[in-house]
Amino acid sequence: MKIENLYGRQLVSPKIDNNLGESRSAFQDGICQRCNQKVVAPLPNDAFYCRACLTLGRVSSLDNLVSLPEPNHFSGKVTLSWTGTLTHQQQKVSEDLLTTLALHREHLVWAVTGAGKTEMLFPLIYRALQQKLRVGIVAPRVDVIVELSPRLHAAFAQTDMVTLYGEQTDCYRYTQLVLATTHQLLKFREAFDVLIIDEVDSFPFAGNDMLTHAVNNAVKVCHTMVYLTATPTRQLRKRINKGLPVSYLPLRFHQHLLPEIQLARLNKWRKKLPKKFQKQLSHLVESNKRFLIFVPKVADLKPVHDTINRWFPKMRGDFVHANDKRRQEKVKSMSNEEVQYLVTTTILERGVTFPGINVIILGADDEMFTENALVQIAGRVGRKSDCPTGLVLAYVEHVTLKVKAAQRQIIRLNRLGEKLRESM
Repeated sequence: MKIENLYGRQLVSPKIDNNLGESRSAFQDGICQRCNQKVVAPLPNDAFYCRACLTLGRVSSLDNLVSLPEPNHFSGKVTLSWTGTLTHQQQKVSEDLLTTLALHREHLVWAVTGAGKTEMLFPLIYRALQQKLRVGIVAPRVDVIVELSPRLHAAFAQTDMVTLYGEQTDCYRYTQLVLATTHQLLKFREAFDVLIIDEVDSFPFAGNDMLTHAVNNAVKVCHTMVYLTATPTRQLRKRINKGLPVSYLPLRFHQHLLPEIQLARLNKWRKKLPKKFQKQLSHLVESNKRFLIFVPKVADLKPVHDTINRWFPKMRGDFVHANDKRRQEKVKSMSNEEVQYLVTTTILERGVTFPGINVIILGADDEMFTENALVQIAGRVGRKSDCPTGLVLAYVEHVTLKVKAAQRQIIRLNRLGEKLRESM
């Protein structure tokens, strides 16, 4: 192993091997020092291992955690290849973030879906890389990381970067810029000077003690932390009231408003999808419009897809869920416009951009769809400047409070966006 691959890392090593880095016991008082959880399972001879972080490889009472301090062995020579321009509103947020970097503090960016959060980060990342700081950009969901990776590679083409998530084939290497899922932070220790957490309100990060520990353990004592979200949690809103610095952006980068959620009744749709639904799809099919159909449960995917396939046998489509082995392939096919539609669970509620997309939500009143999830789903529509509008249609059996709350949240954000446009 290259010694530099231990800088800021937190790796598992058998206690009998003392040749690697600085080591400490993997458990203290039965608590796993990698994930800070006390969820163990027995091994022979009174040994035990942690079940909470088993997906990252087993860590047992027979192991040490090894690492070396992050030395910031970087040149500071960096080129920002991105040639776009920020809107006036985006520029203001970007300047706020540069101030946050100088003050080594935390900052929340509360911006509507499609506001261009990634582009607003570029000046911050550029400045940090110039200062030889190590930068981590993380998100809870793989789809977000997969979409961010090529955009960051293009923007910082001459900066070595590694992308880490569960199914990636690239091996870890020591780089100044790291893009990863939040679970991967369990393998870092005091590594990052700057840590940016995208979709901070998203499952599985929000409310997860293990991942909160991973974040706190992965940053240096003196650090800058940036949170990004379009739908902040109640806890984040409380922190704003207590003084957490925040930048608001209620307007999309192309200056258009969020698409509002339309409601329609659809009873007992799991038993048989009615002609009413078929007629709605016909309008999209005949006009060659692309669409996503969100369903509450994995068990709903195939029946809905099979029915659509029977109605429109010449139209190409597919279905996808979190544990689908072809998940990335299917999402890429949708991005490349190789298929006209996907039936999906909430895994595609955020972090993905499909050109010219429309959205239909089946069973929007189901408990699986939270208020914030519905807002995020609506935000998949109209994200491109050449197609800034589209259909967001939620089918319900009963109009619930959370469905109405999602509608009101979008209307409220649009009012703020209209005021911002008028003030320009």
